Amino acid sequence: IRVLLYVQVVRDPRFESLCGKLDVEGFRNRYNFLFENNLPAEREEVQKRLKKAKDPKVIGELKNHISWIDKQIKFESAKHTDAKILAEHKKKEREAAKLGKRPFYLKKSEIRKQRLIEKYKKLKASGKLESFIEKRRRKNAAKDHRFMPYRRPNNSEQQS
Repeated sequence: IRVLLYVQVVRDPRFESLCGKLDVEGFRNRYNFLFENNLPAEREEVQKRLKKAKDPKVIGELKNHISWIDKQIKFESAKHTDAKILAEHKKKEREAAKLGKRPFYLKKSEIRKQRLIEKYKKLKASGKLESFIEKRRRKNAAKDHRFMPYRRPNNSEQQS
C-alpha cells in the first residue's frame, strides 16, 4: 500500500511573482495608523507597566520594548519625510516634463539636504531651533578641541 503525503510548499511572498509587487506607498497609507496611534499608545501602556514592575528582568525587557517602539516610530517618520520629499520632487519634474524639460533625478546628498531643511523648519516652528543650534555648536567645539595639538615644551626651559 502506498500513501501519498501532502508536502506543504513554503513560499516567501518577497520572492514570489504570484504575490505581485510591494506597493510601498500603499502599504504606508494602509498601515499608517500603527505608527500614529497604536505604537504611541502601546509605548504609554508599557511605560505604566515599567513603573509598576519590581523584577529587574521584567524591567529590562520593558525598557528594551520601549526602545524598540521608539526606533520604529523614528525610522518610520524618517521614511515618511523622505517619501514626501521625493513626491514633491517628482511632482515638480512631471510639470517640467510637460513643458519639455529633461528630468532631473535627486541624488542622496540632495535628499539629505532637503531632510535637514525640513528638520530645521520643524524646530523653528516649535521654537527649539536656537537650543538645537547651540547644542550642535558645543558638540562641534568639543570635537575641534580634541584635535588641538598640545603645547610643545620649550627646549630652553628643559635645559636650565
